[in-house]
Amino acid sequence: MTPFRWLSIRARITLGSVVIGAVVLSGVAFVLHEQIEHATLEADRSLAAGDAAAFVADLHQDPEEPPDIPAADVLVAIRTEGGRWVADSLPEDLRLVLPPGIPDRTVTLRLHTDRRAATVIGTPVTNDRGTYVVWAAHDGRAGEETVASVDRSLVIGTLLALAAFAGTAWLLTTLALRPVSRMRRTAELLSTGAVGGHLPIGSSQDEVAELARTLNAFIDRQRENTEREHRMIADASHELRTPLAALTARLELAHRAAGDADALERELDAAEVDAGRLVALANTMLELSRLDEQGPPPETAAADLVTELMGSVDRMRTLAGTGTGADIDFEVEVPALGERYPVGPAAFARVVDNLVANAVAAADTGVVVRITLLQDDTHDLVLRVVDDGPGIAEAFLPRAFDRFTRADPARRSGLGGSGLGLALVRATAERGGGSVRLTNRPTGGAEAEVRFPTR
Repeated sequence: MTPFRWLSIRARITLGSVVIGAVVLSGVAFVLHEQIEHATLEADRSLAAGDAAAFVADLHQDPEEPPDIPAADVLVAIRTEGGRWVADSLPEDLRLVLPPGIPDRTVTLRLHTDRRAATVIGTPVTNDRGTYVVWAAHDGRAGEETVASVDRSLVIGTLLALAAFAGTAWLLTTLALRPVSRMRRTAELLSTGAVGGHLPIGSSQDEVAELARTLNAFIDRQRENTEREHRMIADASHELRTPLAALTARLELAHRAAGDADALERELDAAEVDAGRLVALANTMLELSRLDEQGPPPETAAADLVTELMGSVDRMRTLAGTGTGADIDFEVEVPALGERYPVGPAAFARVVDNLVANAVAAADTGVVVRITLLQDDTHDLVLRVVDDGPGIAEAFLPRAFDRFTRADPARRSGLGGSGLGLALVRATAERGGGSVRLTNRPTGGAEAEVRFPTR
């Protein structure tokens, strides 16, 4: 359809219907023409054969008697083997175009002259007096006129049928595309923001209705993504405002303490902490953005993930011992080696760091955190981080993995506190085709479980 890409769908369907109709109707017309022409020829041949039959029988039965003279309306001629005509009522123009000699068997010819068209039958006859050929003809002009009249009717009927095909195809296509036109007009209004809602879905359960449902689902996803981006921008602005204000205040105090080396050092240290929080927040937001845009994650061997887990354990053990005073106990069960999982080593380390940091920050006093890494019966890689803290508010659990959400705004900031840690964990797991779950344990504390399917 490339040469007709400038045509509308309605015009293409109509043109295609006309072309297909023309091919089909032309084939039908050709078959009808051949059948009528064959029937006419057979009728002429039968009449000519009937005229010749009496003369053929006379030559066989009475070879000694000369053949009868044909009637005026009977076109028959009898010729001997030597070329002599013993009976002849054929028109001269027709006799001149007869083939010479005597045929080996009965033949049927369609002969044309300037004056007529005729069907001619030649029947060889052998008796005691010699060999003859009986030529009998029937004027075929009436049959040809009949065929010509039928051909004209077929041409006119074919053209009328093609016109009906074109009109019907145009009308049906217009009716079929009417929902698409409504969808297009609504889409234009939706794109300008003039209206809300969705594309209209017709009452019929057809392909156009399925298209409308699919596009409505796409619109919902786009709206959700847009709303999430707006919320993320608003939340990021809110999150950045506080550390930026604090950093600005620290720098102003540092200017005022220019003459006091100890005070200046304290303010610079505090400013460095605030700048570190800003850098950590920016890095986390950048990582989330990359997870949203990147394709499938790399595959990592179980041994490399165990190495990253142990590194995370060491880091968090040091951080918990120096920054929070919490008493943390780590228990690690390594899975069977040899499998590969859809998560990069660095991303897996960030998952462990964020889950453990949330567990450590769950309580103001010492908390015991247990980390378990294993393969279940389906060979999925399962990471569990369990703590014996006070648990998580039930009202917060449905929103725990949303961006910039915190269960306790007053939680210590030494282990994070941006509200992006669990969102990063979920994004990493889902990018690898896995899942994440956060629940409160019946015995107290919280349990986070992350699954990565094997590859």
